[in-house]
Amino acid sequence: MKNEHLSELNRKNMEAAMRLAQLSIENSQKIMALQSELARELFQQSVANAKAQTDSADPQEVMTLRTKYAQETAQRMIESAQKIAEIGNEARVEFSRLLTEQLASGSHDLMDAFQNFFKALPGQNPNVMEAMQQAMARANSAFEQISQVSSSAFNNINELAKKSAPKSKK
Repeated sequence: MKNEHLSELNRKNMEAAMRLAQLSIENSQKIMALQSELARELFQQSVANAKAQTDSADPQEVMTLRTKYAQETAQRMIESAQKIAEIGNEARVEFSRLLTEQLASGSHDLMDAFQNFFKALPGQNPNVMEAMQQAMARANSAFEQISQVSSSAFNNINELAKKSAPKSKK
């Protein structure tokens, strides 16, 4: 393998790592913004609820206000958890896409490099190259199957979470 081939493979791997790091940063920012907004809303809601409770002289009304506040808080938490799960699922799909793309191009580049390497060897054996190509094809196939299964599992989890979430009464 020539230094140019190794340098190019290294450059492509670094670019992929940078894309994954950027994806991670962007999704972390989305989640932090969501959590910050939730905390602000819950604080404002708790202040309004506390004021409403202190303005009420009827113990039954105070209990009703507390119950309503608890239900609204639980609903907001569930909605936020669903949004976080969606962000995570989108990130997982994008990560899987990037990884599949990297494996596909990387395996092609790697196969080219190995072919060039084996051609340069004296007394090369064509069976070695064929075995390498089959192994790479099997590895790619296995990765695609794992990716499909994990995607299906995450989609099922998201669907179950959506179905089990209480419907908002607006």
